[in-house]
Amino acid sequence: MSRMLRTFREMIGLVSRGDFSRHLDEKMEEALLALEECPADKCKAEITVKVVLEYELGRIDIKPEVKVKLPDTAKFVKTPFWVIDGQLSVEHPSQIDMFATRAVPARGDDDEDADAAAG
Repeated sequence: MSRMLRTFREMIGLVSRGDFSRHLDEKMEEALLALEECPADKCKAEITVKVVLEYELGRIDIKPEVKVKLPDTAKFVKTPFWVIDGQLSVEHPSQIDMFATRAVPARGDDDEDADAAAG
């Protein structure tokens, strides 16, 4: 006598010779790891299983699908930019750059400039 399946659980374990069930186990583990790594206090993962049953000439073909939606674990902060002459800049156009390098006169140059201005 042939083996009769009475539960969904039995059927899903046999789909694709057990490969689908193992695939679901892997996706569940992947979702759990993603939730553990979630940077927020609250996260959500979603596993959707779809089972399509197709009947043709007395035979039923079962086609499973799985979709996984994991939480976004990358967390980025916004960065302000300003448009200057059609290009992006991280410096506000009306603020002075305190760390910009500028030419510093050599030691003897100050005295010559002062003499030139006085004379």
